[in-house]
Amino acid sequence: MSDRSPLVRGMRDLYAEELASIRIVESVFRDTLESYGYELIRLPTMERTALFSRGIGESTDAVSKEMFTLDDETESLSLRPEGTASCVRAVIDANLYRGNQPKLWYVGSMFRHERPQLGRYREFFQVGAEAFGFNGPDVDTELIRIVQDVWERLDVTNEITLEINSLGNTASRLRHRDALVDYFEGCRDDLDEDSQRRLEINPLRILDSKNERTQEIVERAPNMSDYLDDESRRHFDEFQERLARLGIHATVNHRLVRGLDYYTHGVFEWNTARLGAQKQVGGGGRYDGLCELLGGAPCPAAGFAIGVDRVALLRKEIGLKTPASTPDVYVLALSDEEEEYALQVASQLRETSSFGVRVHQGGGKAKARMRAADRSGASIALIIGAQEAADNQVSIKWLRINREQVTVPVTDLPTTLLTSN
Repeated sequence: MSDRSPLVRGMRDLYAEELASIRIVESVFRDTLESYGYELIRLPTMERTALFSRGIGESTDAVSKEMFTLDDETESLSLRPEGTASCVRAVIDANLYRGNQPKLWYVGSMFRHERPQLGRYREFFQVGAEAFGFNGPDVDTELIRIVQDVWERLDVTNEITLEINSLGNTASRLRHRDALVDYFEGCRDDLDEDSQRRLEINPLRILDSKNERTQEIVERAPNMSDYLDDESRRHFDEFQERLARLGIHATVNHRLVRGLDYYTHGVFEWNTARLGAQKQVGGGGRYDGLCELLGGAPCPAAGFAIGVDRVALLRKEIGLKTPASTPDVYVLALSDEEEEYALQVASQLRETSSFGVRVHQGGGKAKARMRAADRSGASIALIIGAQEAADNQVSIKWLRINREQVTVPVTDLPTTLLTSN
């Protein structure tokens, strides 16, 4: 029997190329969010199960089917399936929104026990943002504007569409709920098993069913738009007007309910046709009652979450190249005698420039060292022989372009490299 322990199903190792594409997406979100004044928060990977069952909703797939849960001696704990509930809990714990309007963002692993497939993993990465204390819809619009700015910077704007809807306030949702119950009770036997269960707990979740037969029934179900009160309608109208003024095109989808129970008023999703069944790359909306539901003071709030993996996969699908994760400069001594000087050169270059610098290790003959420099992917090799070490110099060899090798004083090295690019 082999001693090898294979990778857990639904998990994955990320190697240089895929990891580089994920880091690009994360870094563009970081730069864009911080340019809008959002502050980074680090959230724990594990929370009390009750936080998610109360905040997200016991009838949601994320809680009822997909959470990784373990029971210790005193309580039930779960790996986080999403970030909003954790962020709200953190804001309440630190009392951040008393007399303040915090805008926070986070990035990290989320976990759902789903069937693994391309673009869907049991550990996946999200970047999210949450804004507290704003009645909106100005902040709702800002959140969408942030993401649209990211799409532009990542060159995927033409591949992603935006859908929006209004779920209304509590009163509107209750009227819509009653209408849905009346409608679905009339065709209960034709609903799939999950939808029959949801009819007893939260009939709005039936609208999110992926069952083909149930989807046909949903097409004739009452629309939320017919049950919006004046306040909810004004909120949604202003939301749409603000998006239009920013030049952001959005399609109203009256069946859009999102997969989590905490949403109110405006909700939104970004989709792409490039990834097959995994069309959704992100979404969000307003959740004005969640702070109070989780034990805090009443506080309006809105946010979004984006699937980093899917955005990276989308960029790959449309042929966008990810810069290789390789050093800029490879420093090599031609023999062991010059290695100490080579280390000094590399150290000085790191201190005086932003170049990524790798030093040759493992010895070998001069030709083998040059082959290692070429295989490293670096664009420049700094070659140090006995003469260079004696004269406090270094020879520069360009590995990717046809250019004559030159020898310069080590003090001139940073300037020479910068002006050669």
